[in-house]
Amino acid sequence: MSASDFESIHNHYERIIFEAVLASAAKYQVPRDQLADVACVALNRLPPRYIRHDVDLVFYLTENERAHNEVAIAEAVKYAFEFVQARSAMKARS
Repeated sequence: MSASDFESIHNHYERIIFEAVLASAAKYQVPRDQLADVACVALNRLPPRYIRHDVDLVFYLTENERAHNEVAIAEAVKYAFEFVQARSAMKARS
């Protein structure tokens, strides 16, 4: 067994969060160099879901679970943007 055996493992939410952050960036006044911070905060608000292939998780989710995930993702991204904005404002005042 080698390290390459584990290269396909990833957090299911990563790509989804990255896309959601980019799609929401225009709505929030967060500098582009802080978008990675927003993504990290959002990912930390969600439970990790490690998979090898995206189809692995999607296949086993019910419609209710999918709907719940969409709401959780939207809430995590909103929270993350607001958190990063607040921290930036606090830092600017210091």
